[in-house]
Amino acid sequence: MLIAIIGAGNIGTTLATGWVGAGHTVVFGAKNADSPKVQAALAAVPSAKVLSVNEAAQTAEVIVIATPAQAVLEIASNLGNVSGKVIIDTTNAVRVKPEPYKTASEALKALTNSPHIVKCFNSTGFENIQNPHYDGVTLDMFVAGDSAHGKQIAIILAKDIGFAECYDFGGDDKVELLEHFAAAWINLAIMQKHGRTIGFKLLRR
Repeated sequence: MLIAIIGAGNIGTTLATGWVGAGHTVVFGAKNADSPKVQAALAAVPSAKVLSVNEAAQTAEVIVIATPAQAVLEIASNLGNVSGKVIIDTTNAVRVKPEPYKTASEALKALTNSPHIVKCFNSTGFENIQNPHYDGVTLDMFVAGDSAHGKQIAIILAKDIGFAECYDFGGDDKVELLEHFAAAWINLAIMQKHGRTIGFKLLRR
């Protein structure tokens, strides 16, 4: 797939590295291609290139939002016609919400014409996206949203970077719950000082 990643921080760069390694093509969409963060991302993913947000969105089959949640208000106005695109929202509006919306997914749904918006890759730290393997046990990922097509793509992309499964967390009504699930990881990893190398695995008896 040709994937546009909007955001060149830890999550965006780690996803890009994994997907390129799995055989996908990645472009970064950025407002300033010369920023130190974008240049660092390009150094980490030499095969990627950087385009404007609009050019990246129009070129790609899949658009991944890996920015602070409130940034989607500006990003949405620059995407252009994305009616046929899958948009994966990796953000968490834990501290700052994209007002007047509760989540970036809700904002994107209201501000773009894409019916294929899903939440994924938000429930853990970038270290687990980089390496989801723990002594013979592989972590799981989770996806939420109303779009069956968007979920199908997110599940493929999650497994492509090494997650054992990517479980359906529910529809649009469960997007905020999935962000709360991410907040639980943040609480355990940071506030309770268990460290960032912890992750979630769904077990069955």
